[in-house]
Amino acid sequence: MGHQAVIIGGGHNGLVCACYLAKAGLEVTILERRAIFGGAAVTEEFHPGFRNSVASYTVSLLHPRIIDDLHLHQHGLEIIERQVSNFLPLRDDNSLVSYPDSARMQREVARFSEDDAAHLPDFYNRLDSVVDLIRDLMLEIPPLAHQGGLADLWQMFRLSRRFAGMSLEDKRLLLTLFSASAGEMLDDNFSSDPLKALIGFDAIVGNYASPYQNGSAYVLLHHVIGEVNGKKGQWGHARGGMGSISNAMAEEAFSLGVKLETDTTVERVLVENGIARGVVTSTGEKIAADLVIANVNPRLLYLSMLDETDLSTATIQHFQTYKCQSGSFRMNVALSELPNFTADTPGKVLTGGIIMAPSLTYMDRAFTDARQRGFSKEPIVEMMIPSLVDDSLAPEGTHVASLFCQQFDPALGSRWQENKPAAVDTIIETVNQYAPNFRNSIIAQQTFSPWDLETEFGLLGGDIFHGRLSLEQLFSARPMLGAGQYATEINGLYLCGSGTHPGGGVSGAPGHNAAMRILKDV
Repeated sequence: MGHQAVIIGGGHNGLVCACYLAKAGLEVTILERRAIFGGAAVTEEFHPGFRNSVASYTVSLLHPRIIDDLHLHQHGLEIIERQVSNFLPLRDDNSLVSYPDSARMQREVARFSEDDAAHLPDFYNRLDSVVDLIRDLMLEIPPLAHQGGLADLWQMFRLSRRFAGMSLEDKRLLLTLFSASAGEMLDDNFSSDPLKALIGFDAIVGNYASPYQNGSAYVLLHHVIGEVNGKKGQWGHARGGMGSISNAMAEEAFSLGVKLETDTTVERVLVENGIARGVVTSTGEKIAADLVIANVNPRLLYLSMLDETDLSTATIQHFQTYKCQSGSFRMNVALSELPNFTADTPGKVLTGGIIMAPSLTYMDRAFTDARQRGFSKEPIVEMMIPSLVDDSLAPEGTHVASLFCQQFDPALGSRWQENKPAAVDTIIETVNQYAPNFRNSIIAQQTFSPWDLETEFGLLGGDIFHGRLSLEQLFSARPMLGAGQYATEINGLYLCGSGTHPGGGVSGAPGHNAAMRILKDV
């Protein structure tokens, strides 16, 4: 085709977009600020002999079509399925374990509530019917819509044949999921606090909000639409860490002739008479291109990389108030031994996600604490111990663990530098209450406050989704009505990151969809 495209940011969506464009004959260059490709989906050694997924840490949303199209398995990607979904230790030394096998899960829930156990299959069956609809729409370019809110939502759903075949009851559930809180929905369906906590945890992952905040039910839904090795709703580990996904994508991109440049920071997009003409790097180098594709947070693009004279006043005002924040704090720890939980740990439960947040009330209080004092006195902690299934990550007899923690106020900004030691100590103490040997088993640690996530990975406000997953920022309105189809008001300038449909997580879908839109235009 002869078109030259420059992609700003070598995260996984940028790599996906580059591969599809290169396959179609475009000349593509990716410019990555860091010394490694993958954005937040990278594996690094953080202590001699200890490697781990640095920011993102688990696999489910990566779309199977993208895995096939980009030959990721042929490039070495291996995803190990979780035999246990999640493990919820409780303070009374009891625990609740979530298994992929529904019958086994029912028996586990029955220890807390026989009524909840009896109702569980119906709840998941109804959820699955809605999940299938959302999964269908992941690789769709949203329709051009200008109403926003529910009007846009229903227009988007009408694109799916599944929607027409849904029962009225399922359509009501769909409306609930997009408008209600996860806490309210779970309270209406179940009585057991541990079960509600286990399901409700997904509603606050990367979401600086209470599980009782309206719209949080969709965040829960966003985290259950994935699949692993053809198994829907399953989660897994990428052998070698999340960086193995990005490495496989980079190998495919290189094989297609994509030019990959690291340690190259883009400062500004060159615009002439409303048309993107290339980029300027931090060293002053001008790189000409017919197409500029931004794999960065939309707010960063619009407010920092473009001259305000090239944008409408409405666009500038929109991104000045664009909701972009997460209460996330990430830790990677090298351990001399496994955490010894006081709760019973049968079978392989430590290979699942270990959730330390015993109730929705606990999660609600964690958010309130963060709003009042900067971070939770009792934070929400999810621990993963990938070295239990991947011995390449740590020396024999030792382990690595990922801690994904909520709620930590991103509004502290650079003040996190002074608050970070206290936050880290609070996180360690929280885990220690469930596994008393944890603190003394730590050999080394790597920590990322919301401010660190912003400065290191470009996740503004520490937001792992590049923008809140709320109704006014979804589908055709992501990141803004009129710019929800990956194009911008500047000709030749496109978006391909998590700030576009269908949102965050390591799915590759935004990169795929942006490439399809670009190829349609050129």
